[in-house]
Amino acid sequence: MNDAKYNEQAGQPFGTERPERGRFILGLTGGVGAGKSRVLKILAADYGFHVIQADQVARAMLQPGRESYQAVVEYLGSSILNQDGSINRVVMAELIFSDPVKRAGVDRIIHPLVWKACFKEAREGRSVIESAIPSKEFRDNCHEIWYVYASRENRMARLKEGRGYGEEKSLSIMKNQALEETFRSFCDVVIDNNGTVEETMGQIQRRLKLLGQASFGRQEDV
Repeated sequence: MNDAKYNEQAGQPFGTERPERGRFILGLTGGVGAGKSRVLKILAADYGFHVIQADQVARAMLQPGRESYQAVVEYLGSSILNQDGSINRVVMAELIFSDPVKRAGVDRIIHPLVWKACFKEAREGRSVIESAIPSKEFRDNCHEIWYVYASRENRMARLKEGRGYGEEKSLSIMKNQALEETFRSFCDVVIDNNGTVEETMGQIQRRLKLLGQASFGRQEDV
């Protein structure tokens, strides 16, 4: 990573949580069905990256008793709750994806806490944080961000095969995610994930070599 480029781009929303020497944080993003999970598995198995998924962090923060849980319930109302008091994520998703104002409000509540937790979890050595949402916090706190790309046709086929999603549901999810141009302008590197696993592995290896991060289990200078 070019330090001058990093310092020029980076803000300091989390102070000491910014990437520092001895710690390499890679960001990974892309649309639903693009194959981010494939890339995460390769990074973890072949290069020893600690994997952090922002969506899973957000799920944990919406458990009863957490600060963000209370704030979201107060904002959206008790209609999003199951009988046991937990948040019904399907009901919540339907509510916020049909109302841009409510979605923005929930994002303002959850996202700062999620990013803070993600960067705190990024341990010494190599970590990769995966999120489908481009944001300033994400950009400013990673050494580099990769966009995992796959064609719409391939994404829809994967969603149908892997999750049983029909065309209408897949297109609805894609519509509520960032545009391809946004992903490309936000990221440093594009990983084309339309081909075989071996082709994806080759792209990852070549990029990590350029970054000095291609060896397993040993942190090189960054």
